[in-house]
Amino acid sequence: MAVKSRRQQQQQHRETRHDKPRRSGPEIEEKKSGVFDRGKSRLVSGQIGSRGGSLLNIGIPLLLAAVAGVLHWYHISSLFENDRHFSHLSTLEKEMGFRTEMGLYYSYFKTIIEAPSFLSGVIMVMNDNRTEYPLIINTLKRFNLYPEILLASWYRLYTGTMGHFDYVTKTCWTVNRGEGLHPVNSCEGLGDPASFYVAIVFALNGLMLSFFFIIGAYVSGSSLGGIVTVLCFFFNHGESTRVMWTPPLRESFSYPFLIFQMLVLTHILRTPKAGKCAFVALSVSNVFFMLPWQFAQFVLLTQVASLFAAYIIGYLESDRLQHLLYAHMGIIALKSKLIQYYKEGFLLWIAQSIILLISTIILKMLLSILLRTSDDAHISNLIKSKFTSYKDFDTMMYTCAAEFDFMEKETPLRYTRTLLLPTTLFVIIAITVKIIKDVWIFSRKTESHMVNGDKYSLETTAQFSNGEMVYHFFQLIAFAVLAILIMRLKLFLTPHMCIMASLICSRQLFGWIKPKALHHLLVVGIISAMAVQGIANLRGQWNIIGEFSNVPQEELLEWIKTRTKADAVFAGAMPTMASVKLSTGRPIVNHPHYEDAGLRERTKLVYAMYSRKPAEVVKQNLMRLKVDYFILEESWCIRRTRPGCSMPEIWDVEDPSNIGKVPLCTLIEQNPQPHFKMVFQNDVYTVLRVPKATKDL
Repeated sequence: MAVKSRRQQQQQHRETRHDKPRRSGPEIEEKKSGVFDRGKSRLVSGQIGSRGGSLLNIGIPLLLAAVAGVLHWYHISSLFENDRHFSHLSTLEKEMGFRTEMGLYYSYFKTIIEAPSFLSGVIMVMNDNRTEYPLIINTLKRFNLYPEILLASWYRLYTGTMGHFDYVTKTCWTVNRGEGLHPVNSCEGLGDPASFYVAIVFALNGLMLSFFFIIGAYVSGSSLGGIVTVLCFFFNHGESTRVMWTPPLRESFSYPFLIFQMLVLTHILRTPKAGKCAFVALSVSNVFFMLPWQFAQFVLLTQVASLFAAYIIGYLESDRLQHLLYAHMGIIALKSKLIQYYKEGFLLWIAQSIILLISTIILKMLLSILLRTSDDAHISNLIKSKFTSYKDFDTMMYTCAAEFDFMEKETPLRYTRTLLLPTTLFVIIAITVKIIKDVWIFSRKTESHMVNGDKYSLETTAQFSNGEMVYHFFQLIAFAVLAILIMRLKLFLTPHMCIMASLICSRQLFGWIKPKALHHLLVVGIISAMAVQGIANLRGQWNIIGEFSNVPQEELLEWIKTRTKADAVFAGAMPTMASVKLSTGRPIVNHPHYEDAGLRERTKLVYAMYSRKPAEVVKQNLMRLKVDYFILEESWCIRRTRPGCSMPEIWDVEDPSNIGKVPLCTLIEQNPQPHFKMVFQNDVYTVLRVPKATKDL
């Protein structure tokens, strides 16, 4: 009876809609060709979101979204714990587990929670002289430490409140590590700083998958679409995120807000008259997306380009675009002037595209000159190196790392095995056919107006509906280009492919599959085929069982804490410097945040130890930076990820005059005298001291 009642409501809804005045001529043809009214699309089966939608219809999708979020939170938390046995690690081992940038970011969280007060901790972070000694820098601004500020405030509030009520927030015990290692104290619970930190990150990324479900359901018009998105994400989890291995990275805090931003943007594009609350939500999500991550601006640039592409071909009206992106695209103001010169729509599209491209390039150049900034210069050089033979020290530091190389050939194969790539391509073909069909119908209508002597004018409203679908189409193309150029950016591509895969459930695209039950049956069949490799991928993740241990680095850090002064200055490989700052609190001169131009120059001076330069030159570099100790790692001297990518070979590009000489690091390993004095050595690390007498010269 409930099904019958719902069908009666749908029939009554259709009859009510048919009672409205109908347009004639070409507009009727548009409706028949599959151009649908955006305002009629609902989250589930045409009902969710309507005023008459029942609480049950709304509640079920929200419940499914919540379940997806909880499952993802549990999945990534379990993977992180299984990989490192994190709950049973000592405080030092937990900190060592946060390598490279992760350790650097976490160190500021540690600084704030250990400060006498929250305010004094923030002041210390904003006036830091231990990260790029002897410079005093605002690390809050430089490293986008807003998540650490927020989490530190929550941690202090949580521990303070629980302490007031004498509530135990952590459980500690002694762990016998065996193998000749001394026992360590290990703590578990939200009262443990590292556990609290990662718990918040995993909770946020669990919520992210709830947003994914809602986007998939909203775009496709069916809860089944949301299920497809979530399952595709799980089946391709290793290609979709790395939060379970690297929780403190900026993307772990930022990316969930991009997904929420896309959800709000999708709603704005679909709704004929979006309210102010939607635009406020869009602005707020933009802020939360951009604050933690310096790369966010480039992602939003691809979004601007995707929206503009949808506008150019008629799926987005200019008024809506101006409300969304007027700050980024003031060029739209020239629209009325362009129309006076270009009457044909195709020429107008070309003119707008050229002006957008030229204005973007000119604006970027002018801002760089006026503000005298070079922090983003390495980005343009990195892109240049992808298409030309251009090389320099900085670009090779990026391109020699696998994550900054072109997308590996195995990635599309992995997409194919889970059927994510074939499904996405099928959806792309369907959207392309729809676009071509819509444009052809509109051009026929335009020709008809011109033949009848009607004056042609460019309307301020979009010619076609489903602008949100076309936006996601272009956004996928933009992410695909980024991922092909830089493999690390496939973390944008894969999740968006999961969103696009949800459109196999869309009746707007595949309404020709009848009856509707057959369409759903085909979708279930596709999901079943995806699950064959998808479940195998999940089992592969679940079978990762390990326990973190880095005895050589532990020996190094313990030696630094016990055998050096609190103000001793260190230099060395960027990942190691992050651990030194985090676990010992000693000042460092270089660190893994390589995006800053000044830091790149400092790192080049430090990494001269791995060049073929004379020892005297390198010693003078370290003296200029006021370094007391240099941590030498032999692996950095001989490691070669591929031909031309060892540190001495990278230096050969920068310093061709010394090609053919023995690398300095090799000579220093054999005999550091007379320029340096070896004060510590184990299987991995050698600590060199710059003699005081030499440093005073």
